Amino acid sequence: MSELIKLSARIPENAAGRRFDQVLAELFSDYSRSRLQQWVRDGAVLLDARRVEAKYRVSGGEWVEIVAKLPEDSEVLPQAIPLDVRYEDKHLLVINKPAGLVVHPAAGNRDGTLQNALLHYDAGLAALPRAGIVHRLDKDTSGLMVVARQLSAHKSLVEQLQARSVHREYLALVQAQVTASGHVDAPIGRHPRDRLRMAVVESGKPAVTHYRVLERFPAHTLVEARLETGRTHQIRVHMAYIHHPLVGDPLYGGRFRLPAGASEALAEALRKFRRQALHARRLEFIHPASGEPVGWEAELPADFEHLLALLREAS
Repeated sequence: MSELIKLSARIPENAAGRRFDQVLAELFSDYSRSRLQQWVRDGAVLLDARRVEAKYRVSGGEWVEIVAKLPEDSEVLPQAIPLDVRYEDKHLLVINKPAGLVVHPAAGNRDGTLQNALLHYDAGLAALPRAGIVHRLDKDTSGLMVVARQLSAHKSLVEQLQARSVHREYLALVQAQVTASGHVDAPIGRHPRDRLRMAVVESGKPAVTHYRVLERFPAHTLVEARLETGRTHQIRVHMAYIHHPLVGDPLYGGRFRLPAGASEALAEALRKFRRQALHARRLEFIHPASGEPVGWEAELPADFEHLLALLREAS
């Protein structure tokens, strides 16, 4: 069984001279470039009401229309994995993802993911790209995510993300004392030498993170971080870039440092905290059906809360 999707958009003027398939991949970022290319070959994608090849160079300002059948995702199997559902209606789900849960299958994580769990929770999600997942959290980041249950909701949520109108607020525990609130405006791209990492690089995509100091400890700071953009590992990369890496971060945290005078309990807790101390606390957007602003907040997971309690005791 497959479902018919209808999408449309205008080619940005500043895309003039670029390949059609490259621009499509940016306009409809929830669909893979290979899938979009196949739709172009099948004649399901029209540019100003005519068929063109994927390599066609656009002029800017043209109108794109896609009418295509989206096959059910038969490669990802449903699995009975518990979900912490904070809200649901016929249009969407809001999930509080635990640390350690991968969002969707990839090399090294073929199953046991949030996507597998969602397909078990609601079989109808098989008709949506990636079971309705419109944004992701890193495996070891906890907190709130929204999942679309209908294509109309999916389209609305993707558009809100692209327009940067989805409010995403995180709590992060970073190393050293942050002197003042501020923001980081630095492009993020693949690390030039380590393909597993991201980095601030001139050729990267624009990325902006705002941070606000909430609580200071002798050798750490709890900050609230708000995203304008949603680049891979954005908060982790940006905070490391300003020399305040997240506690426990295996990729960007640097050498483990134990604060002077730390109690045995605090020292043990810091050593055992082997994931980035990052939690997606608040999520706000416009409901796709009602048009009303909606929002949710999720409490810190127990390991993060325990670490903060020990830091407060030591202060």
